Amino acid sequence: MRFPRLLVLTAFLFAAVHGLRAATPAASPALVVVITIDQFRADYLARFGPHFGPGGFRLLMERGANFTDCRHRHAVTKTACGHATILTGVHADIHGIIANDWVDRGTMLKTNCVDDDSVRIVGLPPPGADGRKAKRDAELGASARRLLAPTVGDQLKRTRGSGPKVIGVSSKDRSAILLAGKSADAAYWLDKGRFVSSTAYMADVPAWVRAFNASGRVEAFFGRVWDRLLPAAAYVALQGADDAAGESVERGFTRVFPRRVNGGAEKLTPAFYDAFEASPFENEVLIDFTRALIEQENLGGRGVTDVIGLSFSANDLVGHAHGPDSHELMDITLRTDRLLAEFFAFLDQRLGLANCTIVLTADHGIAPLPERVKELNAAGSAGRIDHTRVLKAAAAAMDRAFGPLGEGRHWLAVDASQLLFFQPMLREKNVAPAAAEKVVRDALLTVEWVEAAYTRSELAAGIADGPHGSAMLRSFHSERSGDVFYVSKPHWVERRTGTNHGTPHAYDTHVPLLWLGHGVKPGTYPQPVGVDDIAPTLARILGVPAPPQAKGRSLF
Repeated sequence: MRFPRLLVLTAFLFAAVHGLRAATPAASPALVVVITIDQFRADYLARFGPHFGPGGFRLLMERGANFTDCRHRHAVTKTACGHATILTGVHADIHGIIANDWVDRGTMLKTNCVDDDSVRIVGLPPPGADGRKAKRDAELGASARRLLAPTVGDQLKRTRGSGPKVIGVSSKDRSAILLAGKSADAAYWLDKGRFVSSTAYMADVPAWVRAFNASGRVEAFFGRVWDRLLPAAAYVALQGADDAAGESVERGFTRVFPRRVNGGAEKLTPAFYDAFEASPFENEVLIDFTRALIEQENLGGRGVTDVIGLSFSANDLVGHAHGPDSHELMDITLRTDRLLAEFFAFLDQRLGLANCTIVLTADHGIAPLPERVKELNAAGSAGRIDHTRVLKAAAAAMDRAFGPLGEGRHWLAVDASQLLFFQPMLREKNVAPAAAEKVVRDALLTVEWVEAAYTRSELAAGIADGPHGSAMLRSFHSERSGDVFYVSKPHWVERRTGTNHGTPHAYDTHVPLLWLGHGVKPGTYPQPVGVDDIAPTLARILGVPAPPQAKGRSLF
């Protein structure tokens, strides 16, 4: 943390710790802030809690409502799926965001969840100014057009007209866009150090955003050293050694502290921005931008309820590279705690925390490094998935059942944990889709790391036996999902180094759920709840209808 920021925090910390600012309760909060920490497991709160300061996570846990058994109830726990669920109250079977990207069934081409060729990005620098493509105007825009369900923000806009503002902010486009919803006033995300948006929301970014981008806040971090916030012994005691087998070496970083944020070059190049995005310094800039957003747009101060969806993405990149048991993950968590304390102090000074409703959760968790699992239990089941083997096993089974296709021709494509048939091949061999699905499903169940497998025909009929069946049904969308799906066994990940998420296992689904402020009944709640309960609860606090088809319940 920069020293001046700590001075600002200290000035307001007493009020945050000893009680919310006194205020006459209003019918609705002035400002709703929905905070998502990308890839944040629920157990981090207890594991790192002794090292938290008084005004961040601890404020939420001690002065707010802490739901200790909150889960994502869908199977495919990817970033886009989680963000889409948080404020719609539904899962991919309804909101349609089945993954971050997926193979389109009609074209068999990859489709990104927020790409939109009918709009363009705004807020970019002049062509060629940043060392990237010269014709940036030709790049795909982004919007929520593929999100098929309304959010709480959409319901607020429909109920109360154009007065309330609903805005999403993140480092990732999909996180900002899917939190904000289809009728949002804005969504902002980082593109090589600049906050951008798209013409889905505005013709151009406001002058204050241009000024923020021109200030050089991001570039000021070039060459900065990221080292531990606390003495190394505190990290060793909780996380073990700094240098652990299986960690990634990427973005110009080494596997151990200290880490210089320069992208591996002595002068500023586009590689710096990749390194910056995987450092806690990105979260600092994100908070700075959100504060500027609140001040410049006077959010919460206009006599209506405004909504901000704020998602921290850097935590996800750090977790992918180093895993949940790393010094890096512990350090970015502690730094996030300090940033939250600073942000809550800012809100308290400007609006009074009693006039805000704050929700904090995560889009998913993360698996431990398989090497770590093996280190603790050499006989345990853990390892790294080879999708080529999955595809070969499926294709070989199809050849045996229906005859080979011949050189250079293929039955299927693999797309993460789902497989799709090339339909012309089935027609050529006169193979019924349901029969082909069963052959591939049975073949997948022979693979060492596959725990369960499901077919399109079964899921479309609402049939999904096994421990993850109900979760898989929530992740299946009839128009967008593939033909055969599998769930890997615990502690098997699909990256060559680092780790991943995307399963219905507890380490991916168990996330924090913390509330503070207007409409919140403080306390610790151990009963099982779902992330899909957030939208109905928030709608009730706001006094607007819950999103249609939301299946969760109001928690207060």
